Amino acid sequence: MWSLTEWRKRRFLERNAIDPALWQRIKDRLPILDGLSDHELTRLQEQSLLFLRDKTISALPGVNLDDEALLIIAAQAQLPLLNLPDLNWYAGFHEMVIYPDDFVSPQKYRDDAGIEHSWDDERSGEAWQQGPVIMAWPGIQQSGDWDGFNLVIHELSHKLDMLEGSANGLPPLHSDMRIQSWANAMQTAYDALEAQIETDPDAEPPIDPYAAEDPAEFFAVTSEYFFTAPDVLHHAYPEVYAQLQQFYRQDPLARLRCLQQGHPAYAQEPATADDGLGS
Repeated sequence: MWSLTEWRKRRFLERNAIDPALWQRIKDRLPILDGLSDHELTRLQEQSLLFLRDKTISALPGVNLDDEALLIIAAQAQLPLLNLPDLNWYAGFHEMVIYPDDFVSPQKYRDDAGIEHSWDDERSGEAWQQGPVIMAWPGIQQSGDWDGFNLVIHELSHKLDMLEGSANGLPPLHSDMRIQSWANAMQTAYDALEAQIETDPDAEPPIDPYAAEDPAEFFAVTSEYFFTAPDVLHHAYPEVYAQLQQFYRQDPLARLRCLQQGHPAYAQEPATADDGLGS
């Protein structure tokens, strides 16, 4: 059936094709795209262009966003959505604001006694409910490898989490997924991580300990690992990996293992937990 929206999308893509040399630089810059099929890479190109059409990316003084930088952001933003149905998954925001460095975010918390605590927290990323996504440029520059860290995926997973209200670690699941199965896998792993940290604060947990901050951060951090250190996540929390595989409709572990078999550069030790990155 003919669709005006689809026609406009196709016309836009025909008029705004990415130069092959520029796209090659994007692929070279983002190893986490390695192993995607030609069809997937073509779809990622198109989705990246549509993302840049639909979202405003504002750079504060000190950040220069050329076409390559914009596509680096867009490709990482669209990687989690690559195999999902076109349901406007990023409907919860219209703008990304890029800071030249980490920034201070005022925080408030009311304890069980009703006392409100306020403090300033230094962060490299923040996603606001029904507001913009804020990220520090150095964190974006550090993203894109198979190392368990990706600021773009982390912050935009919060936006997926917020589609049905406040971030709580439960994004809108597909009709063939069971909320109870998701909750059991996530809560069991979250509790285990939290217990490990409380029992031995000096121990090195299997994933970034920031994941134990709350269920929303657990979903964001495990989403990072799912796409950038799937071997680590699968080894530590296989049931969490299985739930994310169902949600994102991708299997980065299979892709990584194929790369490890065919490319000597990928035959290396699994990634380790990285430093916390903020909200």
